This record gives sequence, C-alpha cells and structure tokens, in this order.
Amino acid sequence: MLDKIAEINGSINGVVWGIFGLALLIGTGIIVTLCTKVFQISHLGHWWKNTIGSLFKKDVIGHTKEKGTISPFQALCTALAATVGTGNIAGVAAAICLGGAGAVFWMWVAAFFGMMTNFAENALGIFFRRKNENGEWSGGAMYYLRDGLGAKKGCKWIGRVLAVLFCIFTMLASFGIGSMGQVNKIVANVAAAFDVKALSSINVFGGISLYNIIIGVVIMALTALITLGGLKRIANVAEKIVPFMVVLFVAGSLVIIGINYDAILPAFKAIFVNAFKPQAFVGGGIGGIIVAMTNGFKRGVFSNEAGLGSSVMVHSNSSVKEPVKQGMWGIFEVFADTMVVCTMTALVVLTSGGLKGGVFNVETGAIAEGLSDATLVGGAFNEVFHWGNIGQRFVAIAMFLFAFTTVLGWSHYGSKAWEYLFGAKTTFIFRIIHVITVIFGAVLTSSLAWDISDTFNGLMMVPNLIGVLVLTPLVMKVVKNYVDRKIRKKDVKPMLSYKDDVTEEAKETVEV
Repeated sequence: MLDKIAEINGSINGVVWGIFGLALLIGTGIIVTLCTKVFQISHLGHWWKNTIGSLFKKDVIGHTKEKGTISPFQALCTALAATVGTGNIAGVAAAICLGGAGAVFWMWVAAFFGMMTNFAENALGIFFRRKNENGEWSGGAMYYLRDGLGAKKGCKWIGRVLAVLFCIFTMLASFGIGSMGQVNKIVANVAAAFDVKALSSINVFGGISLYNIIIGVVIMALTALITLGGLKRIANVAEKIVPFMVVLFVAGSLVIIGINYDAILPAFKAIFVNAFKPQAFVGGGIGGIIVAMTNGFKRGVFSNEAGLGSSVMVHSNSSVKEPVKQGMWGIFEVFADTMVVCTMTALVVLTSGGLKGGVFNVETGAIAEGLSDATLVGGAFNEVFHWGNIGQRFVAIAMFLFAFTTVLGWSHYGSKAWEYLFGAKTTFIFRIIHVITVIFGAVLTSSLAWDISDTFNGLMMVPNLIGVLVLTPLVMKVVKNYVDRKIRKKDVKPMLSYKDDVTEEAKETVEV
C-alpha cells in the first residue's frame, strides 16, 4: 500500500512542483516586490523598527484579554513555531544533499521574494478577517479568495471554489508538513541520539522498532495536552519556547562555524558558484541548475512557508488593526526563518570538517559514513561537541523543539480551515484527528513522509497564490495608504478592512 501511495504522490508532486508551480511561486513574489517598490529593501528601517525593534513595547508583547486574540509577538512566535521546524535542519541538509551547495543560493532567492509574498498574505489576512460565531477573529486565504477574488466581476464562484480547495489542502498539509513530516524527523534524531537498545532492537512491523512507536505515542500525548486547549494555549507555549530554541540553535551554530572559520569563505564561494555551475553529482548544464533551483525553492518553502498562506491564519488573530503593520511581521518571519536559521544550518553542514572531507563532500555529494540527511546536522555538531555524543544529542533536542512547536502551529492552521468548512463549534473534531495522525509520522519511511509533505504544500500553494496575484493591486493601495499616513504624514482615510464597520471600529485604536 505504501508503494502505491508513493506512486500517486510522485505523480501529483511532479505537477505542483514542476515549472508551473515554481513559476507561480517565485513570479508572485517578484510581482508583489516590484508593485510595492521593493518594500523589504526601500522600507527596511521602518519594518525593522516596527517588528524586532518594538519588542519592548507593551502593545506588542502584552497579552490581550479579547477573546481569541493574541499579541503581535505571540502571533509571530506561533507563526515561527509552525515555520521553524525540520525544514530548517533536516530540510536544509536534504536540499544540499540533493541539489548541492548551490541549492542554498536558490533558497535565499526564494526567501527574498517570499518576504513580500508573506507580507501580502498577512496584510490581506487582516484586511479580510472577520469575527466567527464564537466572537473570535478568523482570517486566511479562504476569506480573501471568497470575499476578495470572489468580488471581482464574474469570479464569485471561482473565489468560492478556490477557498474550499485551499481549506481541503490546508487540512491535508497539516497532516503532512504539520504532523507526519515533523514527527518523522523527531523520531529519527531522538532514536539515533538517545538509543535504547532494549526497545530499538524489538521490531514491531516493517522494520519499525518499538522505540519509534513509543516516542510517537509520547509526542501524540504532548500534542493533545496543548492543542486541545486552543489557540491561546498554543500561543502561550510558543512564545516561551520559540525565542529560546532559535537563540540556542543559532549560538551553537556560530560556535561550529567559528571553529571552522577557515572554511567560511570557501563555503560561500561554493554556494554562489554551484548555483550556476553545479557539481557533477547534481547534474551538468541547465539540468543541474534546475535540480539545485528546485530543491532550494522546495525546501525554502517547506521552511518559511511563504506562498502557502498558512501563517495568515494565526497572524489574523493578532490584536494589530493595521494590515501593513502585520504584513511587516510577515517579512521578519521569513527573514528570521531562512536568512538566519537556515543559513546557520547550511554553514554548519558545509564548514564542519572542511568542504571536501567533513560530514558532507561538496564536490562528490558524499555523506560521512553512518549519517543521512536527517542526521547530517547532528553529525556536524558532533565534529566539535563529540564528548558523549553531545553534539548529536543537542541537535536532537533542538529538532524536537523545532518540530514539536511546528505540530502545534499547524494544528491551529488546520482547525481554521475546518472552521471555514464546518463551523467554529466543531473544530475540536479536527484537533482530535490531527493528534491521531502524529503516530503515522513515527512509522512512515523518511522519504515518503517528506515527499507527501512537499505535495500537500504545493497543492495548498496554488489557490493561495492565485488569490494574492489577483489582489496585488489592492495590496498596492493598502501599502500606499499606509505610507501616506504613517511615513509622509498625510491626512487620508485609513484602509483597514474590506468592511466599513470594521474600519470605523478599528480607527478608534489606530493613529491616523
């Protein structure tokens, strides 16, 4: 049965991640970037000041008592909880193993344009959000597809159909990228770093050990404990774990890179050169470039999720009233995820032990004996922190925290998609189903769990990006309105929501 699943998945994956999917993904980012006058660069100081530079402001980090509403910092941490996952560790390693060092360059390219895709998604999310039957904010691609795209002449049913498809694909993705893919990597790393022979030697079925299943059950229980408590419980956990785990992983990575300082410049050279002149193991000529580009783009999206429309569903629960202001948190989210964390991971892999004889050989693509793409970063840490296998154990713990918080964030995403289709009163049913799928991540093969996640990502991406493309003119107007009011200090009416009554209510708390 698993072989049949792999065959079907491969066929779908080839379509959604073919030329059409990649062109749609990067093309949307380029178009939004140009239409907003390269906002991520031209207003770098402004968005930096209003995101990471505002973390000590009470209205940013302070908890709100409003039902179903979280602070901007909680929204960022929950979104990062869902994005900073196995894609930042095992995903980057897999991209390098399959596409060579050059894949990292294409990951950066995807992230640069992805900043503005994520910006547009989150701005649209705030602009088209509304209160649900429980009095909580609900937003996401399904709403701007239905009420934004659907409001265009002759597009009513197109918008509605795409909204439903997006929700279906989101729920499927929450089982893939948001459950099975993450848990699979947790189990692989924990089992390798903290092996218990008495349990790992017992084969239950199909090469799956009892130890793997026990780890899966423990993760499933922890997931249930947190996700069944709803968004506020997820956000409270995320704001405590995410900053800690990111700082700790980056600090550990800097130590590895610092010790191997003589390989830093050669690593960067390999990244830039191999992006356009791949090594033989990737393939020669245009074919090799496409392999490097495809793996960089796919793993980049798997990591930062720009273009999927996923993080919109938690950003829309923010107490922020300004669409552009929440959009800027989307820019920072992609920056932190890919430009910082993924770059650290890539340099750890490329510099550890040298480019030609360390954990990964840049020229031949050979991985050090005993390692795989899932455990490559752990092996790289072990090159420096080798006492008592401490390096691999550190990465296993980091992987657990990264991946586990991703499972928590995606539980919220999937429940919002379920809410759109079946109503807010029944979302607990989805959360229970999502918890149950955790165990499947412990028993699937690594490659299949990863491939299924890639496919669900691609399916989710298509309707969302169609909506973002069609609504880019609206994004331009909202950005111009914000810049006129906030930067140029013009006296103009704010554009805060597609509904006039929401705008009027929001204006009371927005400086115009």
